[in-house]
Amino acid sequence: LCVLRGVTMGTFSVVETFVSINGEGPHAGELALFLRFQGCNLACSFCDTKWANTDTVPTEQRTVEQLVQLAQQEGVHNITLTGGEPLLQPDIAELITALCALGYHVEIETNGSVPLAPFTSLAFRPSFTMDYKLSCSGMESHMLPENFACLTMNDSVKFVVGSRSDLERAVEVVTEHGLTARCPVYFSPVFGSIQPAEIVDFMKERNLNRVRLQLQLHKYIWDPQKRGV
Repeated sequence: LCVLRGVTMGTFSVVETFVSINGEGPHAGELALFLRFQGCNLACSFCDTKWANTDTVPTEQRTVEQLVQLAQQEGVHNITLTGGEPLLQPDIAELITALCALGYHVEIETNGSVPLAPFTSLAFRPSFTMDYKLSCSGMESHMLPENFACLTMNDSVKFVVGSRSDLERAVEVVTEHGLTARCPVYFSPVFGSIQPAEIVDFMKERNLNRVRLQLQLHKYIWDPQKRGV
């Protein structure tokens, strides 16, 4: 696992920035400015950004002011903070507040293992697309179910499923925590491990009326290994 390196107060370890469409979440298909940060506290088996989690990946140290300036230059309303795990950046609340105060829609892609409560009390609240890691990831023991209480209809929960047993477990979690009444819920296939049609068949079998299938659009538009899209 990676630890963040070279971080000084008020700066962020950024591995890439780019404008593309959101590949997943409630704003899938919409343009967004992506700010990808270094480092993650998990090591999911299917992670498609392992390169961004290492302590040797090239980074640029960016300040809040520099990232705000970038957002203004790009002129895109949606800003997605991703990683790695963006909430590990020590001063990320400062960046969230600065961007939200300027009217940007800030979405945090978070892995489900970092407490969300400190970020829901900010003066300007971002939206969260929160993963719940299932058995195929090897990381379910790191999940924080208490995070569900922090979510609203402006947020979402994403279950990345790789097997029938993952689907069964996802239904257990959704039911136990009443998630479909709290926020949008997505089932997303581990790319190459399970066919989307199998997920649809499962949804029909279980009458999952308020669960949505979601595909990672960028992996169907571009090469699945391509960065910056």
